[in-house]
Amino acid sequence: MKKTILLLAELSKVKITFAVALTTIAGYLLAKGSFDSGIILPTLGIFILACGSSALNHFQDSDRDGLMERTRNRPIPSGRISKTGALIVAIILSGIGSAMIFYGSNFVGFQLGLLALIWYNGIYTPMKRKTAFAVIPGSVIGAIPPVVGWVAGGGSALDPHALILAFFFFIWQVPHFWLLMLKYGKEYVEAGYPSITERYNEEQIRYLTFLWTFATAVAALMIPLFGIIHSSVITIVVLIAVVWLIAIFSSILKKQTSSFNPFYYFMRINYFVLVIILSMAIDSLIS
Repeated sequence: MKKTILLLAELSKVKITFAVALTTIAGYLLAKGSFDSGIILPTLGIFILACGSSALNHFQDSDRDGLMERTRNRPIPSGRISKTGALIVAIILSGIGSAMIFYGSNFVGFQLGLLALIWYNGIYTPMKRKTAFAVIPGSVIGAIPPVVGWVAGGGSALDPHALILAFFFFIWQVPHFWLLMLKYGKEYVEAGYPSITERYNEEQIRYLTFLWTFATAVAALMIPLFGIIHSSVITIVVLIAVVWLIAIFSSILKKQTSSFNPFYYFMRINYFVLVIILSMAIDSLIS
C-alpha cells in the first residue's frame, strides 16, 4: 500500500502540484477577502487535475525520460507502472479534478482548468520537443490556477487584478526553467530535446535569466502598486523580498571564478515566489 501511494505521488509530481494548489488558494482569498469552506473544492480540484496532467505528462514523455539520468527512475521507465496504467491514472484524476472545479467554482473555472490541461499536455509538451523556447508560451499554464481561484472566490476572470496576478505567475517560470537548463541542459540534448544551452553559452543564459528575474521582481511590485494587497506591512515585506531577489541575482552577472551553481538561484527564486504567495494570502485575511 505504501509503495502504491509513493508511486502515485511520484506519478502526480506532488511537490509541483502542491505549489499549484497554493496559487489557487491565493487567488481565492484575494477575490473573496475571507477564508471559508468554498475554498476547498476548487483548490482540491486544481490539485487533482494537476496531478492528472502530470501523470499524463509521464505517459507522453516516457520515451525520453528513460534517456536522462535525472528522469530514468521515474515510474514508467523504471518499470514500476505501465504506460497504460499511467494513462488510466491520468484520465481518472483529470476527470475527478475537473468535476470538483466545476462544482466548486463555475463553468468559467471549469473551462480555465480544462485550458490548463490542454495547454500543458496538448501544446507545451509536444512543443518542447520542437523548440528550446517552449517554456515561454508554456508558462501560461502557471498563470491559470490563481485565476481559477479568483473566479471561485467570486471575481471575474477579466478583472485587471486577476490579470496582474496571472502575469506574475506567468513570468517567473521562465528564469525558473532556464536555471534548470543550466544544470540539466546536456541531459536534455542527449535525450533529443532542443535546449537553450545549444543556442547560447552559459554567460549569455545567465544574463537572460537575470533579465527575466528582474521582470519577475517588477511584476511582484505591480501587486501592491495596483491595489491587489492593501496592508502597509505586507507591502513592505514584498518590497524587501523584491530587493533581496534582485540583490541575490545580481551576482549571476559577475564573472564566475568557481563552478556556477544554478540550483542555488533556482531555490532562491522559488523562495521568493513562496513569500509573495504567503504575503497575498495573509493580506487578504487581515485587510
